[in-house]
Amino acid sequence: MQKMLIKHGNSLALVIDKPILELLQISQDTPLEISTNGDHLLVKPCRDPDRKKRLKQSLKTINGKFADDLRKLAE
Repeated sequence: MQKMLIKHGNSLALVIDKPILELLQISQDTPLEISTNGDHLLVKPCRDPDRKKRLKQSLKTINGKFADDLRKLAE
């Protein structure tokens, strides 16, 4: 996807399309981390470390309870 920057006051803005926002679960209230490697602009949502920990625990629980069923579905 190719995008152009738009003028926003004395700055330039990048408009992110709704499907991408939904895919990344980003809203107007989501803090974003912006960085560069010198060649690319990197934009990613700041996620709460506790959220990642809860997700890993949930996956562990699900795999523990349904490992056999999930294996059969994968076959």
